[in-house]
Amino acid sequence: MTRIILGFRLAVPTALLMMLILGPTPGHTQDSRMENNLGMEFVLIPAGTFLMGSPQDEPDRNADEVQHRVAISKPYYIQGTEVTLGQWRAVMGRKIFGARKGPENVPVTSVSWFDTQEFIDKLNRRGEGRYRLPTEAEWEFACRAGAMTSYPWGNTIDCSKAMYANNPPKSEECLPLVQSRGLPVGGPAPVKSYPPNRWGIYDMNGNVWEWCQDWHAPYETRDTTDPGGPSSGESRIRRGGSWYRFGYYCRSANRNFGHPGVRYRTTGFRLVREAR
Repeated sequence: MTRIILGFRLAVPTALLMMLILGPTPGHTQDSRMENNLGMEFVLIPAGTFLMGSPQDEPDRNADEVQHRVAISKPYYIQGTEVTLGQWRAVMGRKIFGARKGPENVPVTSVSWFDTQEFIDKLNRRGEGRYRLPTEAEWEFACRAGAMTSYPWGNTIDCSKAMYANNPPKSEECLPLVQSRGLPVGGPAPVKSYPPNRWGIYDMNGNVWEWCQDWHAPYETRDTTDPGGPSSGESRIRRGGSWYRFGYYCRSANRNFGHPGVRYRTTGFRLVREAR
């Protein structure tokens, strides 16, 4: 059966059509969630279309968030949490010098974009599947979880929704709640410390910035399918905001970028596992 959704023509069965419109929900197929041998959990994201970027009246928006329609033509699995320190150690091993310290369930940070590629290469060699970073479009599609508001839950943010402003010298707004919940001060929270979005994905807004596959560049303003950014550039995309500063950095449309060789203490990553 062929259906036209938001101007894109897709050949899909009726059952999948409803999933494209409403988004995945627990139990919609046996494969809606999967876990690999390292305990990395993944959520199936169906193909579909969405408006990427932000409307001109969204508070705190930036000029590079030009709203445009994007089609994601294939389903994919996205990691339900950021890559944790325990998962990093399981793949990369433990270094005697320069070792990353902390509990197993916090996001790994201070990883460059190049470091993520080394991790992915080693993970792919295990032969369990094909992993990569999400494209910027895949990241935002999964982050929004069908919502067109500033955040997946609505148009405002507060300290109970995400980890941000947990920085005593610079941004202290969320310190009282962080301390009352026994979470680390001046750093990210263990994964799953805050509620997931409607599709069951944790910490896409806040906690740590996340590397994406794309080089940083202005958006195309026309309708596009499976955008992956330019083939070269100077900086790679980071998304999601972090514990370090303000809540509006955590908006679903907010874009950031950095040199691929820099190891920011606010930045980690999550993976895509390609669906068969």
